[in-house]
Amino acid sequence: MDAKTCMEKFQKIGVLNFATIGLDGSPQVRCISAIHYSENEMYFFTAPGKAFYDELIADGRVQILGYTKFKEMIRMSATAKQVEETERRKFIDIIFSEQPYLSNLYSGEKRYIGVIFVIKDAEIEYFNLGVNPIFRESYTIGNGKINFKGFEISENCISCGQCINVCPQSAITEGKPFKIDQTHCLHCGACRKVCPVNAVVKRG
Repeated sequence: MDAKTCMEKFQKIGVLNFATIGLDGSPQVRCISAIHYSENEMYFFTAPGKAFYDELIADGRVQILGYTKFKEMIRMSATAKQVEETERRKFIDIIFSEQPYLSNLYSGEKRYIGVIFVIKDAEIEYFNLGVNPIFRESYTIGNGKINFKGFEISENCISCGQCINVCPQSAITEGKPFKIDQTHCLHCGACRKVCPVNAVVKRG
């Protein structure tokens, strides 16, 4: 798996959930399908009268979530930026050609009321629940950065083995200290809860 494949999976899913921060600080989410993909970029259409537009202009941070029939969760975390006016009409035409249903909403020249946002720098998290053990990895596009999550075992580990006994994915192996395989970790925190010396700590 890699970032390029995750973007291709996004495209096959079609309709994605976009989460933003409302102007009052509340979480907001909506479904978006007016999207154009390049290898390492995502362009999407909205209208300037929508709350979605206001949220993107005010803050820009967005999380995008897709879920496949194979139990794969793909999440992108990024800051969306409005494209330059010189590029706006070009990408509107591209998106409308790829998503013909949009002409039912904005016919003819009325499409050009719209605006285009682009994501070029992002973190992508891939999480496959359809395999055993589960599989997860993080990737980046552009200048995106990975925010490490989950847990790791510090040098305070006394090798008692209690964490191994409770891990639902058998993601912990013996050692000095014991080690969590991050690609199979559920981030459930069971190991942290049972550790008698608080050797299990959050990453990041």
